[in-house]
Amino acid sequence: MKKLSLQLRLIIFFIIISGSVFLTAGILSWYEGKEKLDEFFDTYQILMGRKLSTLDWQHINAESQSKIDKLIKDLDDDGEEEDDALGFAVFTHEGKMLFHDGNEGKYFRFNHNASGFENQKIGKDKEPWRIFWIESIDKRYIIAIGQEIDFREDAAFDLVEDTLLPWAAGLSILLLAAVYMVSREFRPLKKIAHELRHRGSNDLSPLNNDNMPTEIKPLVDALNNLFSKIKETLQRERSFISDSAHELRSPLTALKVQLEVAELSGDDKNTRRESLQKLGLGIERASRLVEQLLELSRLEAYQDSGKHNFKWLNWQEIIERAIKEQEIAAKHQNIGIEYNQQKDFAVKEGAPLLWSLLLRNLLDNAIRYSPFGAKIKINMNEKELSVYNSGVSVDETLIPHLKERFFRPPGQAQNGSGLGLSIVERIARLHHCRVNLENKDNGFCVSIIHL
Repeated sequence: MKKLSLQLRLIIFFIIISGSVFLTAGILSWYEGKEKLDEFFDTYQILMGRKLSTLDWQHINAESQSKIDKLIKDLDDDGEEEDDALGFAVFTHEGKMLFHDGNEGKYFRFNHNASGFENQKIGKDKEPWRIFWIESIDKRYIIAIGQEIDFREDAAFDLVEDTLLPWAAGLSILLLAAVYMVSREFRPLKKIAHELRHRGSNDLSPLNNDNMPTEIKPLVDALNNLFSKIKETLQRERSFISDSAHELRSPLTALKVQLEVAELSGDDKNTRRESLQKLGLGIERASRLVEQLLELSRLEAYQDSGKHNFKWLNWQEIIERAIKEQEIAAKHQNIGIEYNQQKDFAVKEGAPLLWSLLLRNLLDNAIRYSPFGAKIKINMNEKELSVYNSGVSVDETLIPHLKERFFRPPGQAQNGSGLGLSIVERIARLHHCRVNLENKDNGFCVSIIHL
């Protein structure tokens, strides 16, 4: 059943339910109709018995029976076939049949203990009959009025048939209408399936949501939302690949040039040494760029997956580890790192590795772009986490662009990839925070503010 289409399952389910309801109604109508007809025919037998009990049966003889038999025969010739479904007989108290209707009544068997209704099997075929026994008014005779039970059942069946046939016709029309409506209402889904099946792999345009049923609109909206996300992801990946290729081209070209200079230097040791130093710096820059590109790629994949698996954050441990990782680089620049904590940051749950990456990028930028002997301060309170480095400022017109990928201020002498703050921005956004950049107190401050 599960392998069938939803449309076919709905139609089959509706047919089964409708058929079951119709069958149940038919069975109930049969029993109710039969019960009412039994009551009606029983009443009819009682009334007929009362009328027969008032007649004078003393003068009935064999000649009277012959006349009745001839009359019944003539009636049978006229085609009144249902006359044999009802009969009567008159008995003496000794059980002798005095008179009968000329048909089935002659087969009635006298029952000395009979009173009221009883069932008998009479005739050659032993057909079941319902017999009503009543005593005549003069107390001299016993009268039996019988009716064939099969006749009652046939009458009940005809009554139910006449009642249910119009309903069966109406139900058939209803089923056809239901099949048509189900097929018609599934057309939008078939249309969507057809459109998706014949759509090109690069076509991420939204599906048309006009004239869609209310129940299908959420599905179409969800598909359009998925297309939008996929489109954004593809655009981001294409931009990332394009920017990465562009940024890698420069250091690789510089490396090739320095290598050629070193090869052509011959016996000039100073030129060779200078070329090798520049070659080492170029390799360091390229390695740094590749490392940042890999980190950014992992972060975007982590963000797009939607499976964050956040954990409880130990801020003391995260910050101490980040400071320890940058101690050597800070000592080379005679830079001191100070940590001031008032309260734990409002972000209680998150990805510890990502926050470590965020702090590492902030401290690395602070050390890389601060003058010799500068001070770096890490401040934490409930609302924000900030990293401040003294002795450096950024042109106010450039600050809005610092979080853009691969952006580096003009004339920047330090090696860098221009990805550090872009990574910081993405990690902060993933944890429902924003990044604020500003010149502050003769220095530069990056603040992570919880929204």
